[in-house]
Amino acid sequence: MKALLWTGVNETSVEEVPDPQIQNPEDIIVRVRRTVTCGSDLHLLGGYIPFMQKGDVLGHEFVGEVVEVGPDVRRHSVGDRVVVCSFVSCGRCWYCRNELYSCCDNGNTNPGITESLWGANPGGCYGYSHAMGGFGGSHADYIRVPYADIGAFRVPDGVSDERALFASDSAPTGWMGADLGNVRPGDVVAVWGAGAVGQMAARAAMLLGADEVVVIDRFDYRLRSTAQHIGCETLNYEQTTIVEELRERTGGRGPDVCIEAVGMEAHSPSVAFGYDQVKQQLRMQTDRPTAVRQAIYNCRKGGTVFVLGVFAGLVDKFPLGAVMNKGLTLRSAQQHGHRYIPMLLERMERGELVTEHLATHTMPLSEGPQGYTMFKEKADENIRSVFLPGG
Repeated sequence: MKALLWTGVNETSVEEVPDPQIQNPEDIIVRVRRTVTCGSDLHLLGGYIPFMQKGDVLGHEFVGEVVEVGPDVRRHSVGDRVVVCSFVSCGRCWYCRNELYSCCDNGNTNPGITESLWGANPGGCYGYSHAMGGFGGSHADYIRVPYADIGAFRVPDGVSDERALFASDSAPTGWMGADLGNVRPGDVVAVWGAGAVGQMAARAAMLLGADEVVVIDRFDYRLRSTAQHIGCETLNYEQTTIVEELRERTGGRGPDVCIEAVGMEAHSPSVAFGYDQVKQQLRMQTDRPTAVRQAIYNCRKGGTVFVLGVFAGLVDKFPLGAVMNKGLTLRSAQQHGHRYIPMLLERMERGELVTEHLATHTMPLSEGPQGYTMFKEKADENIRSVFLPGG
């Protein structure tokens, strides 16, 4: 089959690789119909997560058709159209039973790396380095899906592939930020990042009853997309003073909930950004926590900051004093998508949650390298590149 491979730092290639096979009785094989880039993939491409191997298949967000089922699979049959959660979780361990699916004890088949890095291993993730299990990714004609009765969800007939695609990762990640960020009716919510996850977090906050939602970014085309399709307020941090704007909107307090949806390569016009960038390039720290700092400093006293962006290791100048003295609740997680995807598909079917606008550029898988270049460079107002395998 054809697949889009990581072949080196900022290098990808579409090549022939062996077809996936059923390895365990709970596996299914899915023919990928659509698969999409994600901002966290850029950390892999740039070499910031140093556990990729040449020839690894990229991609973790996808929708497809079941073509083969293992003998113990009960909820799926050949021909089912499914969306698959990007995280691999067993459904039986203590964490899964408590709906902390991305913390699964059994999903990551290579736990030693993350146990050394973080003190424990999270679940696995498709196409996301050998630190997260070394699973084959979704930028391919076919993909093996372990624990299929837990992680694959049948797509309702009334939901298109284009819409269901984002129920794999972006929509549940954004929803989790608003849900576990404890958004309540009447809240003011600020979201850093107007990409797919930031937009989904904003929409989730609105559906959970927030009185006002503000999305912060520097790219006007992403802010226009947010305003048009999500329907919330937007701010360009290169054109306004964010702290003043947010306090003006909240009677001087700051937002009740601040959601960071940027991650380890955050940008800022401040001097601190240059400091972070130099240290990151020299590998003296692994991540740039610019947006996290802003969220902490801007959140009201007693509020909640939720970190959705992917971070790999260590950061410098983390404002722990502000967290403690302001009485903030600081939360984060990789997405517990299994708890949200059925509900999100229902909302998609009712038209409460639309995602098609995020797929700004759709192309054959053979054009995957160009799609990633466009995505990384924000070329031609790219929000996400969607690949169509099998062409």
